[in-house]
Amino acid sequence: MGIGSALNRHQLIRRPAIGLTELGFGAAQGGNLYRATSDEEFEAAAEAAWAAGIRYFDTAPHYGLGLSERRLGAALRGRPRADFAVSTKVGRLLVPSPQTAHQRDSEGFDVAADHRRVWDFSRDGILRSVESSLERLGLDHVEIAYLHDPDDHGDQAVAEAIPALIELRDQGVVGAIGAGMNQSAMLTRFVRETDIDVVMCAGRFTLLEQGALADLLPAAAERAVGVVIAGVYNSGLLASDRPPADSTYDYQQAPRRVVERANAIADVCAAHGVTLPEAALAFVWRHPAVVSTVVGMRTAEQVHETLRRARVTVPDELWAELRAAGLLDSAD
Repeated sequence: MGIGSALNRHQLIRRPAIGLTELGFGAAQGGNLYRATSDEEFEAAAEAAWAAGIRYFDTAPHYGLGLSERRLGAALRGRPRADFAVSTKVGRLLVPSPQTAHQRDSEGFDVAADHRRVWDFSRDGILRSVESSLERLGLDHVEIAYLHDPDDHGDQAVAEAIPALIELRDQGVVGAIGAGMNQSAMLTRFVRETDIDVVMCAGRFTLLEQGALADLLPAAAERAVGVVIAGVYNSGLLASDRPPADSTYDYQQAPRRVVERANAIADVCAAHGVTLPEAALAFVWRHPAVVSTVVGMRTAEQVHETLRRARVTVPDELWAELRAAGLLDSAD
């Protein structure tokens, strides 16, 4: 596929039509996800992505307590503003916490705990969140604002947060609005009940599991809501040719049966001359509701490897064999 060509084949995101490159740059690693990343490493990764034609960049305040947003803003500074799309997220306000600044963050990011995250899906919280993100990014608008993991705040999201985002969309502060979650059920609710443009679904439509086929993807296609796929490797399980027993799945140790299933898929892939991560990337692009796939990339080398995988041609026979073996949802 033409990863590095024009902004993309999909124009499903409404009001306005926002072009996203098929491959998006996930900037969580720029927030020191799991381990420290230097400014130079992140800058080189963003530069490699840009050179390859990637023009969609995703971040969030949650990622490194604002570090990812600051680094991404610095990496994009000086680029023609009309040439790239940025998404960030709302729902977690960052509140200064000097009393814990000597500690390290407890939510998976290797940064000082000089702020704490406070859930806030109120109208005021959404407006404050977007204002703070724009300041960290050094931008006057973003192309997409997602509600970030509102799992325990669904009713407030519908009643307060989404109307607040609609206000910002009407003002041109954000171009499109939606939600990003690790589940498909609530995303489907938002698609059916509210006036959103795009959703980010992490881990629920992958080569390993296709739960979103039962609810989210049909609803999104019906309502012309774009779907961005994240977590295409299911937290790392599908990122290697042969997943080891200690693989990570859904941000924790993968159950044995899940690792065995991933390796069974890998065996079929190998028989068709492709690797598991190559097939994982190719699989999600097959659905017409999918407008982009965001992959976390820490270094320039990871960018180059992701692009190499994305350019591999996967034979249609692979999908048929996986379905016949019960390793792929027959509804796909």
